[in-house]
Amino acid sequence: MLVIFAFFLLGCKQKQVIHPTFYYWKTDYRNKPAETAYLNQFKSKSLYVRIMDVDFNPDVQQAAPVSPIKFSDPIPSGIAIIPVVFIVNNVFNKIDSQQTAILASRIAKFVDDKVKQSGKQNYAELQIDCDWTKTTRASYFKFLKELKANPLLKEKTISVTLRLHQVKNVVSSGIPPVEKAMLMCYNMGNLRKYGEQNSILDQHEMDLYLKDFLAQYPLRLDVALPIFQWAVVFRNQEYAGISKHISKAALQDPKLFRQRRNTILFDLLVDYPPAGLKKGDVVRWEEISVSNLSATAKFLSRYLKPEERNLVFYHLDTDLLKHFTHDDFQKIIADL
Repeated sequence: MLVIFAFFLLGCKQKQVIHPTFYYWKTDYRNKPAETAYLNQFKSKSLYVRIMDVDFNPDVQQAAPVSPIKFSDPIPSGIAIIPVVFIVNNVFNKIDSQQTAILASRIAKFVDDKVKQSGKQNYAELQIDCDWTKTTRASYFKFLKELKANPLLKEKTISVTLRLHQVKNVVSSGIPPVEKAMLMCYNMGNLRKYGEQNSILDQHEMDLYLKDFLAQYPLRLDVALPIFQWAVVFRNQEYAGISKHISKAALQDPKLFRQRRNTILFDLLVDYPPAGLKKGDVVRWEEISVSNLSATAKFLSRYLKPEERNLVFYHLDTDLLKHFTHDDFQKIIADL
C-alpha cells in the first residue's frame, strides 16, 4: 500500500502558483476600462510595460532611444510596473566596452524617470528584451552586469527575455548573469519564409528546441504567450512585410481575396491601394486559438520546474482581447 501511495505521490506534479498578467506594448499608456478590467479579473499584481526600444544611431555613432512611451494616464493603483526595454541585438556589435557602461547608466536613469511618470515611485524588476547571439553574447552580458551594478537598480531584479534557440544552444548562447528569464513562446517559425506555416506558434519548433533542454535550464523562468494576430504579405513568393491595414473581415471579402483551400493563404484578386498591395500578392493570416495556447501550456507544464511564476500574455489590447473570453484565459492558466 505504501509503495502504491508513493507511486501516485511521485506521479502527481506539484501544482505551480501562476500570476497572470500582460505586456503593454504601445507608445502611449491609457487606462482603458476594458483592458484594466482584465487585469482586475486576473487579480494581476503587475504589468510589464515597454518603456522604449534602443537601436544604434549611425549619425551619433551610439545607441539611442526609439519611440519611448508616454503616460497619458497613471498605472492603476495596486498594480506594480515592470519596465521593459527592447534592445536591437546589433547594438552590441556596434558599441565598445566604454559605450556599454554608458548605455547601462543611461537606461537605468531613463527607466527610473519613466516609472515616476507612470505614477509609481519605485519598481522591483527591470526586464531587458534582446535576442542576443553568439557574437553579441560577451558585450550583452557585460551590459547586464553594468546594469546590475548601477545604484538606481540596487536590490532590484534584472530579468531578460529568452528565445527557444537560447535554451537549446545553451553552450554557445551562455547563461545571462541575471536572476530570471522570460521564456518567449511566440515568433518561433521563419516569418519571411513563403508557405502555409504559422510563424507565431509552432508545436514542432517547441518540441525541437525545448523538449530535451527546458528542464535543465538553470534560471528561474516566467512564460510569455501570444494572443496577437497579423497579416504577412508576400509578393512573387518573397516576404514583403506585415500589413496593419488587412483585417480578417477584408480577407473574407470574395471581391478582394480568394482563400486557398484549407490553408491560411489568401490570393489578392485586385489592386488594394489602402494597404499598398497589388493584384497577385499573397497574404498569410496568422492567428492564435485557445486550443493552440492550451496545448502550449500543457507542453510547458511537463518540462518547466514546479515553481511560482508569471504568465504574461502579449499583449494588452482591446482589439486582441475580444477574441478571448475570461474563461478562455482561465483554461490556459490552469493548463500551465
